[in-house]
Amino acid sequence: MAVVAPARLAFASPAAVLGAVRGAATSASTRLSWVCGGGRLGATAGRAAAASPTTRRRLSPAAGGGGVRGLRGAAATGAVDMRWVKENVEVVKANAAARCVAVDVDRVVSLYDAYLSLVIETDETRRQRNVVANRMKTEAAKMTPDVRTAVVAEGKALKASVTTLEGRLSAAEAAFLAEAAKLPNLTHPDVPTGGEEAATTLRTVGMARDFAADGMAPRSHVDIGADLDLFDFEAAARVAGNKFYYLKNAGALLELALVNWAMSRVASRGFTPMTAPDVAREEVVAGCGFAPRGEASQVYRLEDSDLCLVGTAEIPLGGMYAGQVLAPAVLPLRLAAFSHCFRREVGAAGTATRGLYRVHQFSKVELFVIGRPEESEALHAELLALEEEMYTALGLCYRVLDMPSGDLGNPAYRKYDIEAWMPGRGEGGAWGEISSASNCTDFQARRLGIRYREEVAEANGDADSDSGSSSSSVGSVKGAMRYAHTLNATACAVPRMIVAILENNVQPDGSVVVPEVLRPFMGGMEAIRPQ
Repeated sequence: MAVVAPARLAFASPAAVLGAVRGAATSASTRLSWVCGGGRLGATAGRAAAASPTTRRRLSPAAGGGGVRGLRGAAATGAVDMRWVKENVEVVKANAAARCVAVDVDRVVSLYDAYLSLVIETDETRRQRNVVANRMKTEAAKMTPDVRTAVVAEGKALKASVTTLEGRLSAAEAAFLAEAAKLPNLTHPDVPTGGEEAATTLRTVGMARDFAADGMAPRSHVDIGADLDLFDFEAAARVAGNKFYYLKNAGALLELALVNWAMSRVASRGFTPMTAPDVAREEVVAGCGFAPRGEASQVYRLEDSDLCLVGTAEIPLGGMYAGQVLAPAVLPLRLAAFSHCFRREVGAAGTATRGLYRVHQFSKVELFVIGRPEESEALHAELLALEEEMYTALGLCYRVLDMPSGDLGNPAYRKYDIEAWMPGRGEGGAWGEISSASNCTDFQARRLGIRYREEVAEANGDADSDSGSSSSSVGSVKGAMRYAHTLNATACAVPRMIVAILENNVQPDGSVVVPEVLRPFMGGMEAIRPQ
């Protein structure tokens, strides 16, 4: 389900805004990476992370990774490559403007420089303190009283300075991380520029039903469900508030059928079926690119804890591999998880969102893939093809959209949405989003610390310093450590599937034809009829 977009910025000329960004993206088209070097860790950072891939360690921002700390338990290398940002400030600004992301890039750079300066100053003061401490250990017995007094005073002053500097450093780091977290991913060169209205329709599959030919008018799922006793919004509002619902009778069976069918379908295509926690720590939510705090946040937070209700299984699935170094043999890693999803839906209202279309809690089967950078575009196409296969099997009329820069949010490099025709939505019917498929490149992997180590042939000579690999004919050795790419796609968002099925399959007698692929999961039921 769509999340309310952040406050939009005025769009500049598409050519002016995205020219530089697309040039940068094209020059790295084989890597599709937010960071220079295809997401590889710098040599220093790579060695530190390899030594303890799940231990949080502070590295100097001058180390190869860039310097922004990852979440608890993740490698401490850069969630944002500040070296790349500083070398491409205008590109980063243009990209943020095109994506309607409110971030002050100059302030990010300024805060980073201030943080880096304090790191250097703090480290130097610690070094001086240690020199004095070592001097007291080795020379105290030989010192005159005056010298000893002076050295003790110097040590106390340095200790106090370190304490002060560490406090300033912590504050500087927090300020820098808060602003740097707003930086969005880069944008695929083929993404259209603009707001939601600029989405490009790639194809339309199927034909909208001719209700007049069937001697009836389209009906809303709200009315259909009421006649068939499928759900109860009034009781749910008394219990939990607006935008909650009870599913009843065949409505409950339809949800279970959709979930079981979707899981069976994707499992047969090589996805590992899973269930996932419905809560995640704030740092995991933020690591996936979602804002856990703020007025515009769509995230429910649990009071007196650092836990949030998840809006998608993408969050716990990404968090599952935070701080991990994956073996190349397991990639691409294909996961499919059922979970409940919770969204505040701030600002969402109107007749087009009534009923089941936009709710605070719903069930969903989500696909999540971790792969190598060079294969992420092919994996993105694979996810989209699987979604289309499933919606075709349900008999839906749908269209595929290449979503524009202003509708990508922060994590996605490119996103395809699929909208089904919903004849009872609004006045005269409308398209309604039922899924999305996003390639997030290394945006989430850098923040979560999801990496893999390349395996390369054993070299007879020196390794290639740029790729971290070497060419040879014998054996294999450990190659460079790289950030993986992550992708996600909706297999089945249950409420909107129910909306589409009810409104497209309702019959003149008020019954609803059950899609053939769902019948084995509903005890052979061919139609939902009034009781």
